[in-house]
Amino acid sequence: MDYYIENRTFDEIQIGDTASLIRSLTRKDIQLFAVMSGDVNPAHLDEEYARSDLFRKIIAHGMWGGSLISTVLGTMLPGPGTIYLGQTLRFKRPVALWDTVTVSVTALTKDEEKHRITFDCKCVNQKGEDVITGTAEVIAPTEKVKRPRTILPEVHLHDHGARYRDLIALTLGLEPIRVAVVHPCDRNSLLGAIDAAQANLIIPTLIGPEAKIHAAAETDGIDLSPYPLIATEHSHAAAARAVAMARAGEVDALMKGSLTTEELMQAVLARETGLRTGRRISHVAAVDVPTYPRPLFITDAAINIHPGLEDKRDIVQNAIDLALTLGIQTPKVAILSAIESISSKLESTLEAAALCKMADRGQISGGLVDGPLAFDDAVSPEAAQTKGIVSPVAGQADILVAPDLETGSMLTKQLEYLAEAQSADIVLGARVPIVLTSRADNALTRQASCAVALLLARQKKV
Repeated sequence: MDYYIENRTFDEIQIGDTASLIRSLTRKDIQLFAVMSGDVNPAHLDEEYARSDLFRKIIAHGMWGGSLISTVLGTMLPGPGTIYLGQTLRFKRPVALWDTVTVSVTALTKDEEKHRITFDCKCVNQKGEDVITGTAEVIAPTEKVKRPRTILPEVHLHDHGARYRDLIALTLGLEPIRVAVVHPCDRNSLLGAIDAAQANLIIPTLIGPEAKIHAAAETDGIDLSPYPLIATEHSHAAAARAVAMARAGEVDALMKGSLTTEELMQAVLARETGLRTGRRISHVAAVDVPTYPRPLFITDAAINIHPGLEDKRDIVQNAIDLALTLGIQTPKVAILSAIESISSKLESTLEAAALCKMADRGQISGGLVDGPLAFDDAVSPEAAQTKGIVSPVAGQADILVAPDLETGSMLTKQLEYLAEAQSADIVLGARVPIVLTSRADNALTRQASCAVALLLARQKKV
């Protein structure tokens, strides 16, 4: 790469002089254009919509037409100091994703008095076909300019919610599940259930104090007539009724409303009347981290405060089973600790080593398990390589197993607030999936949580 940018003055340019550059159209180019211009025409951004003529008009909107031609004129010929006066271009063919275009300008005429030059402009695709033809007129610089080339910042585009949209797409064609929505007495919890119902993910039954639920509905003009409502005196009664319905097979899943997780889980974990199974009940956060190149699951950040070794075996297996249900083949599981070496002074490293041996002996199945691994070792190939860690999991973990609830909770919240992540939460190991919602969840996150419950419930019935 040339570290300097230098122009050619009006006097240096001769008729017939030419300059060119080659660029390929990437998805990032299209997204950047949409961000800069506000043009969200589905012909550019929606492959389904534009399938017969993919991104046909993107070149006609100036990104590749005017911008790439002006790039050649402004940086190469004539270069710095050029004043662009106008252009006349014809857009002859569409440019599709991954097409490679050669952009060239050739000096046609010179106006000695006004220092104006007219350039023939042409863009040709990889097949040698004309994409753009036309002319551009500029005022060429008269003074020589040579300056260090500006290093442009790297642009990262974060497609927030992309993984959740993919997750919801997995439910297409599946019948919605019956869900007991426990104590939906505020705007967010009620709207979350209604949105999921309208997305054909759940068939909700609302359970809680009738007056409070109707008051929440009236605030946003929500019509509750399509949805059954079972009146209870308070949140504890709502949780107990929802659990009883799950035990009786009247619903396929539970969804937390505006009561606390502790209130709901007390009813779920009741020994005689709850939803216990032979498996330890645990929480998994399906986290959409825009900066991480794969789906990510974190466990346990909501249920088990200080799980022991046998508890962690179930916690790991629950997370693996979920990842398998969501289509991740042989999920990679990182057992987290503060360090990646085993130390008798740090119990989490000993438990990590034991869990790995359990996986070797078949007590944990379906995934690749490794640990102890520090967080950076688990998610960063560069960190793992620098530390000399040889592992099929390091740098590419699908599942992060936290040492305890405090660590898991802090980790998920740090990702949410510092890495712009979103967290869809589910409780596993009970007779039915349990959707945990937060007051901070948006509509897409709530729908993603319901989509996970739907996929789990339908798989259980297969």
